[in-house]
Amino acid sequence: MSLFGDSLESKISNMIVIGFDGYDINKSSDLFEYPLGGVILFDKNIKNPKQLEKLIFKLKRFSKNRLLVTVDEEGGKVSRVGKVEGFVKTPSAKDIALKSKEDAKKDYKNMASMLSSLGVNCNLAPSVDLAVNPKNRVIVKNKRAFSKEPEVVVEYASIFMSEMKKNGVLSVIKHFPGHGSSLGDSHEGFVDVSDSWTKKELIPFETLIKNGSAKMVMTAHIYNKHIDTKYPATLSYKTNHNLLRKYLGFKGVLISDDLQMGAISKNYTLKQTLKLAINSGVDLLLFANQISKPVKIEEIISCVVKLVESGEIDIKTIEYANERIDKLKRGLL
Repeated sequence: MSLFGDSLESKISNMIVIGFDGYDINKSSDLFEYPLGGVILFDKNIKNPKQLEKLIFKLKRFSKNRLLVTVDEEGGKVSRVGKVEGFVKTPSAKDIALKSKEDAKKDYKNMASMLSSLGVNCNLAPSVDLAVNPKNRVIVKNKRAFSKEPEVVVEYASIFMSEMKKNGVLSVIKHFPGHGSSLGDSHEGFVDVSDSWTKKELIPFETLIKNGSAKMVMTAHIYNKHIDTKYPATLSYKTNHNLLRKYLGFKGVLISDDLQMGAISKNYTLKQTLKLAINSGVDLLLFANQISKPVKIEEIISCVVKLVESGEIDIKTIEYANERIDKLKRGLL
């Protein structure tokens, strides 16, 4: 049952994480019309510490639901908060992994403390992809991977996640089932890793799931014909249910990468995307409204309602997702 109510619309809304424009917000915003699952913050929402703290306070106050306030704060180039003047700056994952564990702990403690003080309760990081392809533009060249060795990735990702947890911030390991061997950029279009991906890339996910550290996982928009001959991971039941939930035993919350990225939006309609993602086992549907035409919450809800009414999505799938989301949210700041 949704934290706000038992209606189908409320349950669907609880599965949405969405981006929006502006440094401020008021109670009449359509963000607060439904019991939204969460929001994602970008540069367009972040001016300075005082402004951001005030914005997040309003988001939580006006929300009809316990709200996930999320950012992509990995460090290095992928820093929504850290690259703005006045905030704590953190090195990239690659540079952190060159430091001692004690120094890494200090860096991530400072990051976590900053996020917590602002009101952020969910960090869409760390990346636990392996730096196996030197030509990888998305992960490797941007220094987003700790290492090509799974043991090093697990070691430093664990430090990251531990410091987040101590400060009441959820971590999200990504990008399942591994984006480090890719050549293309899923922001732009279709990415096939069939000939480059290996099971070695599963090791960080498997380890962090089995030791109980991973409460949230983010999907990758990559295609691998050896796992699913038809769909990319985000839309793949074979990847998200069979591999992640059954084989690796993941019982937490699965969030999609941005569903407006080219790999998805250029190949699937909104209806197809929602149907496939939800049926594959995705719990939280991320629409960043950052790199393509904005989609409205009402449009997403209406589309999923019709899919449920037509029998293309089983209501039980929606309910199971809500159970996992609500369990996660009970400990939110």
